[in-house]
Amino acid sequence: MNFIPEERSSIINAVNNLPELYFIVDTKGIVQDCNATALRLLGRERNDIVNRQFAEVFDPSYLLKAEFEFNSCVDRSSLTSLQCRMRVDSEHYLDVVLTFSPFRSEYSGDEYVLCVARDVTLSKKKELDLLRFQFVAENTVNPLQITDLSGRMIYINKSFTRFSGYEPADLLGKNPSVLGSKKHSKKFWMKMWETISSGKPWDGEVENVTKDGSPLYTHLLISPIVNDVNAVIGYFGVHRDISEQRKLEKQLIHTQKMESIGTLAAGVAHEVGNPLASISALVQIIQRMTTDTFIIEKLELVKKQVTRISKIIRDLVDFSRPSNYEVRLTDINSVLSEAIEIISVGKKAKSVRFTQSLEEPLPELFLVSDQIQQVFVNILINAVDALVEKHEQMGEEFEPEIEVASFKTDSFVTVIFRDNGPGVPEHLTSKIFEPFFTTKKEGKGTGLGLWVSYGIVKSFQGDLKVNSKPGEWTEFTIFLPTNPIH
Repeated sequence: MNFIPEERSSIINAVNNLPELYFIVDTKGIVQDCNATALRLLGRERNDIVNRQFAEVFDPSYLLKAEFEFNSCVDRSSLTSLQCRMRVDSEHYLDVVLTFSPFRSEYSGDEYVLCVARDVTLSKKKELDLLRFQFVAENTVNPLQITDLSGRMIYINKSFTRFSGYEPADLLGKNPSVLGSKKHSKKFWMKMWETISSGKPWDGEVENVTKDGSPLYTHLLISPIVNDVNAVIGYFGVHRDISEQRKLEKQLIHTQKMESIGTLAAGVAHEVGNPLASISALVQIIQRMTTDTFIIEKLELVKKQVTRISKIIRDLVDFSRPSNYEVRLTDINSVLSEAIEIISVGKKAKSVRFTQSLEEPLPELFLVSDQIQQVFVNILINAVDALVEKHEQMGEEFEPEIEVASFKTDSFVTVIFRDNGPGVPEHLTSKIFEPFFTTKKEGKGTGLGLWVSYGIVKSFQGDLKVNSKPGEWTEFTIFLPTNPIH
């Protein structure tokens, strides 16, 4: 097979300085010539390639595929191509897109193949990096978002969808302000934009809202995305959910407020208690000295109010003073049954159906039985009062019911009280354990029962939670540790 040197040289000289690798190969697979780019990128001398098998430049794992495409080109006299690797040395390779183009020598008439390899090593690396980033981004627990220069979202990951409740179609192309809670000032956001627009990262705590309107607290880090000339082309935002942290902070503040009120309670009780005792004594003296029915009636009213104030003072003192009760192993189910019996015999509860589902056996807990029974009784009294109120509104068609359940979960004994009363509005559930807060009509409650109950449960290292669906039900759940830290 003859190839005129001048013909070969003219082809190679024409492509010598092009970025692609060029090889002239005969139909038997012998390299006739190659350009300077091929020698430079493969790190070879000319005699390492020319007059040798073209197969020697391939990564062995791609050899069969390359030979198949080469032979197809020769047999069909048509263009073929493939992606493969060419070997630089034993450890380094070039990723290339290789094209086989058949042609015939104008001088000899013999057939040859012009092999053109385009180096895609860098783009393959970028593609691999992008795939790795996509895998990490889609599987990280942190919500991620990418925006363009105008702030429109062009990417959100699965965590962002899960946390926000929005699907990508709902957010892509829109400004992140659609998630805004409007709790931050314009100055806050202007400062953020000034920072990131100058190419600097910004971080801070933000409050957004989910699709269903729930608050979503996150610590947000926004980093500018820059190109090869260091120009900002977009922004990358990483959210870290701190909703649980905010919730714990609120609980801590609430607990500290409870402790502060408890500290003041004893002093307040003393200051109010002494004058109250004097008023009560004077009322009794006047009652014995007068026969005027009007005065007697009004004194009786004063007496009732004095009694009510006295009860509030006792509750305050009970909450604030250190307990003198003995902590001992207590059978929760036994105490529950006694509390239900106490409430069920009352006049108000005569139409209420009590349903018990108590798991047996439950581990005995180190508690003050009288105190935990007070908690159960307080919750049951509130449930009965709520059911009576709903019964008065709905009439005989309403069937009031209280369900009581106990069971062990992990390291806690859980007690649940559920009634089918009017429920508690969502905006009031966060206040329900505050002192003097009550949903009952004026004069019907002191607003201290649940506050005291909350304090008692906390003193046993437990927790008391409320959940409600207005108009349908209310549920109080008590968690008591089986192994409290002493």
